Amino acid sequence: MARLIPAVVHDFSPYFRVYQDGSIERLVTEEHTPASIDPHTGVTSKDISISTDVSARLYLPKLAEARHKLPLVVYFRGGAFCMMSSSSPTLHAHLNSLVAEANVVLVSVDYRRAPEHRIPVAYDDSWAALEWAASNRGVGAEPWLVDHVDFDRVFLAGDSAGGNIAHNLAMRAGERELPHGVKLSGIVLVDPYFWGSKPTASEEANPEMTARLDQLWPMVCPSSASGNDDPRVNPVAPSAPSLAGLACARLLVCAAEKDAMRDRARIYHEALRKSGWSGEVEMYETAGEDHGFYFSHPNGQNAKLLVKRIATFLCSTSNLAMYK
Repeated sequence: MARLIPAVVHDFSPYFRVYQDGSIERLVTEEHTPASIDPHTGVTSKDISISTDVSARLYLPKLAEARHKLPLVVYFRGGAFCMMSSSSPTLHAHLNSLVAEANVVLVSVDYRRAPEHRIPVAYDDSWAALEWAASNRGVGAEPWLVDHVDFDRVFLAGDSAGGNIAHNLAMRAGERELPHGVKLSGIVLVDPYFWGSKPTASEEANPEMTARLDQLWPMVCPSSASGNDDPRVNPVAPSAPSLAGLACARLLVCAAEKDAMRDRARIYHEALRKSGWSGEVEMYETAGEDHGFYFSHPNGQNAKLLVKRIATFLCSTSNLAMYK
């Protein structure tokens, strides 16, 4: 008798399929780039284990002065919560460029992925990594952080789903203290994955991408009672907590003109301005580009300008005293 093939529940080809029996078929073999010294930027990277479930790739820029303390960026990758890793070639190259341009120490968090590990696993893993990073203030075991980081300048950053994670962790930080009194100086959200049940103009202009993204949150978070209006993916939903609780002094929102999620970034920026939040928020939009262009065209002028804009934000000291 022929074996019955279970029905497909979620088809995210060409990446993976989720079947009715709960099995998951990943359709592509992912590439991995080892940690190393990057010959183009002089940035050094290494992989570390934070716990049995969470790891990270650390980046250290070429140091002009060994005793000079640098900002720390805790970075969360995109990939729809489901794809990529901290060793993905495009991400690794992008972060080498960012670390060199901004002259920062960076922790690229390797959280567990959906659909094998559904929300809130990505948030909890990322929070554990942030707590670990903060725990190195003065008494930690990781020399790159103890020796080279100014823990009064700690930033969160992420692209796409990683931007979503950065937002949610900053909201969590408004309710929980980080080790050793560490505060968040700022956040960078690049093409952040925010969504909702009511389509925006940029979503209506991208029907194929919108149809796929409409399926994403219910797949990565099937326990959500409010679907695409869950406050974790729609931070301006009626049931969402006030953005005034965002625990940082400054925020940069970056969007791409042709991205289906562009309007969500604009709405978030405007809502934060009106929320009563006491920080400073900036918006940077790249004309003529689509979601993730800095990965698909890393050597393009717009990708280089985006990296420079983020670096400028990370290097600025404006308003940092607020959260010390």
